[in-house]
Amino acid sequence: MRVASDIGGTFTDLVAFDEETGELSLAKVPTTPDDLTRGVLEALNQARIDAARMGSFIHGTTLIINALTERKGARTGLLTTRGFRDVLEIGRANRPDIYNFSFRKPEPFVPRDLRLEVTERLDHKGEVLTPLDEDSVRRGVRALLDRGARAIAICFLHAYRNPAHERRAAEIARAEAPAIPVTASSEITREWREYERTSTAVLNAYVQPLAAAYLSSLESRLIGRGAAGSSLHVMQSSGGITTFPEAGAAPIRLVESGPAGSVLGALALGQLLGERDIICLDIGGTTAKCAVLQGGEARVTTEYKVEWTPTSPGYPLMIPVVDIAEIGAGGGSIARIDEAGRLEVGPRSAGAVPGPACYGRGGEEPTTTDANLLCGRINPAYFLGGRIPLDVQAARRAIRRIAAPCGVTEAEAARGVVRLANAITESLLRRVTVRRGHDPREFALVAFGGGGSMHASALARSLRIRRVIIPVAPAHFSAWGMLMADARVDLVRTALVRAEPSQTGALAALLRELEHESSALVCRGGLDPARVSARRFAELRYAGQEHTVKVALPAGTLDSAALSETLGRFHALHEQRYTFRLDAAVEIVSLHVAAVGAVDRPRPARLDRSPPDPTPARKGARAVDFDELGVLESPVYERARLRPGMRVDGPAVVEEPAASTILSPGDRLAVHEQGSLLIDIDASAR
Repeated sequence: MRVASDIGGTFTDLVAFDEETGELSLAKVPTTPDDLTRGVLEALNQARIDAARMGSFIHGTTLIINALTERKGARTGLLTTRGFRDVLEIGRANRPDIYNFSFRKPEPFVPRDLRLEVTERLDHKGEVLTPLDEDSVRRGVRALLDRGARAIAICFLHAYRNPAHERRAAEIARAEAPAIPVTASSEITREWREYERTSTAVLNAYVQPLAAAYLSSLESRLIGRGAAGSSLHVMQSSGGITTFPEAGAAPIRLVESGPAGSVLGALALGQLLGERDIICLDIGGTTAKCAVLQGGEARVTTEYKVEWTPTSPGYPLMIPVVDIAEIGAGGGSIARIDEAGRLEVGPRSAGAVPGPACYGRGGEEPTTTDANLLCGRINPAYFLGGRIPLDVQAARRAIRRIAAPCGVTEAEAARGVVRLANAITESLLRRVTVRRGHDPREFALVAFGGGGSMHASALARSLRIRRVIIPVAPAHFSAWGMLMADARVDLVRTALVRAEPSQTGALAALLRELEHESSALVCRGGLDPARVSARRFAELRYAGQEHTVKVALPAGTLDSAALSETLGRFHALHEQRYTFRLDAAVEIVSLHVAAVGAVDRPRPARLDRSPPDPTPARKGARAVDFDELGVLESPVYERARLRPGMRVDGPAVVEEPAASTILSPGDRLAVHEQGSLLIDIDASAR
């Protein structure tokens, strides 16, 4: 049996696939912020999973991102090269909101009194200019401990070229403070850029004690239930899985573990349906996330930022992360009237406790879920299959908080909240498509999460997207996607050479080194080397530019012909993204190799076909607010009864225990042979 669990901001999901019977089991329980492991175990109980039968358990968690955003990590100290104590403070001069004269840089995670200097120096080639003064390392570690540090990060100048000084300093620090976790930047990343490397090392150290305690607790409790330690894995932000001990050593690589699972699910679904170009949209309880998958591939970047907003640069992380954009616009996002009298939705969320007002757990502020309930888009008696009856009157009282100041009815205010939530999410979708040179009309929209299927049709109409796909169990899709995860190790090395034939020998040698190292790492868990393949990329830029474009490298040896093909791809991608190409020298900044160890993936069973008439699945009707299209009486269908061959025309609602799919007037729904809902959007509306 293969099992995956995903901890979200509001709910903890679990999906189990029985490889013997083909049966899929689902569970959804409220997230337990006071003890996240309890929510995972409750989900196992709800799904009646015998841990001893788990051949594979894959876990995704919001623990790391929450620890960073809520500042719940350990007091962290930093050892760095003499003269570079203030790299974290200086950061970068560029910022998103250049006309904001009240701008303040984000506060460093390490205060200045915990940033200490060590005598050592390498040049840009990694050659030693000043040997490491080991006594200065010992003095620094002791001083950090005396000042209350409970985690230590080490980042030396040019350690990405030569990590010897960092490795020795880490050995000394671990000997001086055996109970304190130590992170050397070269253990996490081997790319250049001093500020980004320092930030990455610091944030890994900051969350390491919390992550190690959490993973150790979950591992022991699962083993206590009969699970085999070798079966336990954690989802990484890159889209691969790793072991619990390895995740505890580099927990920063789990910062987007849940969303990465959903991207893998979308890729697998696209292969199943023959859709290679996909926009995936995940609307959960706290956030909305999206990613563009083109040509059956997901882009993996090392330019991730925690807490980036249009007005704040956030904190950079130089780790492989599936390229996902995110905003605070989920089902629990709180609506309010600002000081100027304008309606706002998010980014503040009601979370799991107390949750939206309609949950009846003490929440009083209006949320998107409350608005959707009043608009008739959610059945109050069928939420989570009826396990949590929704309080319509509580939702009405909450929405009244914004209706009264605006002089409108609760129904009008609820419609406004849904409309604004759609507009915010649409801007997110445009950010990852139009602003990056992609035409949304050329993509299918895969929508999931508890709220994705409710908002997908309206968003597709606005963006002129031809087809919406709602997967099986959309509210559990991130966990389902984790079942599709392969073992994966990503290694990136800065090269910084001109893209010329004279450099191909050195570049090919570096690629071979990265392929060998990454393959060895991915096979450490006993994976058959015959199931491992390497994906190779290069980061290129025009000479004189600052940032890069990632290009897939051709298969085989990197010779002159392969380099010429790579340059052609670079020019085309640069023009697509930035609308121009140059007749100028090109530099290869870094090489990226991903070793992927294939695992057996579950195959959904095919459903029996039925006649086109969906009447056997109909369970009633209710009034649904379709915004500018009006309030329309809409038939309601039970998704479990819909079969391939059946056709449903909008307006309509398709209900399942954890999600509702809204069909706007003119939409046409068909059921795929393996259960996905295929919605063709009314062409006249597009």
